[in-house]
Amino acid sequence: MFIQWFQSSRIAMWLVTVIRVYVGYKWMTAGWGKLTKGFDASAFMQGAISKSTGDHPAVQGWWAAFLKHAALPAVKWFNILIPIGEFLVGLGLILGTFTVFAALMGLVMNSAFLFSGSISINGQLLLLEFLIILAAANSGRIGFDRWLMPYLQHKLTRKAKISSEPSSLQNQAV
Repeated sequence: MFIQWFQSSRIAMWLVTVIRVYVGYKWMTAGWGKLTKGFDASAFMQGAISKSTGDHPAVQGWWAAFLKHAALPAVKWFNILIPIGEFLVGLGLILGTFTVFAALMGLVMNSAFLFSGSISINGQLLLLEFLIILAAANSGRIGFDRWLMPYLQHKLTRKAKISSEPSSLQNQAV
């Protein structure tokens, strides 16, 4: 019942818009700061790896292994992807463009930061992103998704109908 209300109510639409813009602002400013001031994730990754030892590790061993053997060797890519990703997630949420996808990508990044032992605002943003995703299409109704999603749906279903129709040559008797 709550989910249905959250996905269709005008009150929920306005509530999730406020949440969406707040979360978007947090992501966009974080990404912009990294883009303009420079960013190097290697110290963060090494710190997370060091938190995976001891009696009560804050970082799980499997995540530390991923960071050590996959992420850290590719840190140059992460130094580009993280700031751009944060900025684009924020922009998408603020403008209401591909809203659910933007919230999902924010949720993925927040999860990675939490797995790395960084609490900060990540838990709060993760919960708010979950609400945006839960609201589904209602989360972008006050935004560009209001026009973009029906347009894309029309284009995709039109192409699907065209490609599923048998060609006139196939229907002719030989």
